[in-house]
Amino acid sequence: MKWLFFFILLPFLSSAQVDLHTLIDKHADEVEAQVIEWRRHFHQNPELSNREFKTAEYIAKHLKSLNLKVETGVAHTGVIGLLDTGRPGKTIALRADIDALPVRERVDIPFASKVETEFLGKKVGVMHACGHDSHIAILMGAATVLTSLKENLSGKIVFVFQPAEEGAPPGEEGGAELMVKEGVISKYGIDVFFGLHISAGLDVGKVLYKPLGIMAASDRFVIKVKGKQTHGSRPWAGVDPITVSAQIIMGLQTIISRQTELTKEPAVISVGKFTSGVRSNIIPEEAEMIGTIRTLDTSMQRIIHEKIKTTATSIAESAGAIAEVDIQVGYPVTYNDPILTAEVLPIMEKVIGEENIIVTRPITGAEDFSFFAREVPGFFFFLGGKPLDVHTLDAAPHHTPDFYLDESGFKQGVRAMCRLAVDYSSALGK
Repeated sequence: MKWLFFFILLPFLSSAQVDLHTLIDKHADEVEAQVIEWRRHFHQNPELSNREFKTAEYIAKHLKSLNLKVETGVAHTGVIGLLDTGRPGKTIALRADIDALPVRERVDIPFASKVETEFLGKKVGVMHACGHDSHIAILMGAATVLTSLKENLSGKIVFVFQPAEEGAPPGEEGGAELMVKEGVISKYGIDVFFGLHISAGLDVGKVLYKPLGIMAASDRFVIKVKGKQTHGSRPWAGVDPITVSAQIIMGLQTIISRQTELTKEPAVISVGKFTSGVRSNIIPEEAEMIGTIRTLDTSMQRIIHEKIKTTATSIAESAGAIAEVDIQVGYPVTYNDPILTAEVLPIMEKVIGEENIIVTRPITGAEDFSFFAREVPGFFFFLGGKPLDVHTLDAAPHHTPDFYLDESGFKQGVRAMCRLAVDYSSALGK
């Protein structure tokens, strides 16, 4: 079926457009060194979600140097650049996320982050441990290339540099959800959204994609267990919230292993933070656990939420404790519109090579690009960033101190973003 779309597309690709493809490749080659330099700058100067002030200034300065119409302060620290060709065509949005993580870098590279800050009351390192620095640099490179070719283009291209993909700080709004709430899609008349994410576990030169749901919905839960404080030597005189919490944690895992139809879609429940007590010989009054829920099906999502509440409250009640469960709905499923995916796949195959494009299984990671793709058709893909001489099992995962990227694939990202904007607008978008 994908070849059918390719042959439908072919008549639209005039010799002038073929020449435009050559120009994109040429300019992508020329901007590659600058893209790597930008990435290293952002890597060395990371900022946390909703605090990307200097990052935003740096991006805006570059976009203004290209004579683009620039808007700052979008969803707090976001930046938008508009390339209006003055000719009819679709309005294409290209997105990059710009925030870093509270992770202390361990990688021995000359541009390693030494930044420290405070996060949730703790002193932490700050690191681009998920590759958002590369996303910024790639989109800045795409803006540079596409602006230089403005006279050959049609429609409008919106460069969206989005803050707080990793989640706004407690008590704040942010990210793609806030951008949508502020009306970015209607304001710019966006027809489609394209986005990429670097992958430290995927060979450089490869691309992963999937029609329909590619990444999971992500919800946050907080469970507070209230017991009765007593001396550690006399546990029978109180109700131990730590023991009860341990039973709840194990009980949550049986929701996935024994009560969820995993042949339908994968699902995950993980506890990432547990807090209780002040010293060794006091059984405390209260314990708190915080975790994440990942689902790829809305009915499964609803059922799992209900089972978490039932499991936690029932286990607590059986021990004479009380469990309070708060589930906060977060990012929806990241959904690749199947029609749009089929339309742009021939474009991707021309840029990356059909042999280098892989259809992936659903990924239990989450992305707030999902908020854009819920409003207009979207296509989100993964770009390889793993050195070829590193085995997949030896590649450090995202969100870890040893996260590392091969920069040689960035140029491919620039080419892909440029070609998606140009070919979709000029051919399929008419």
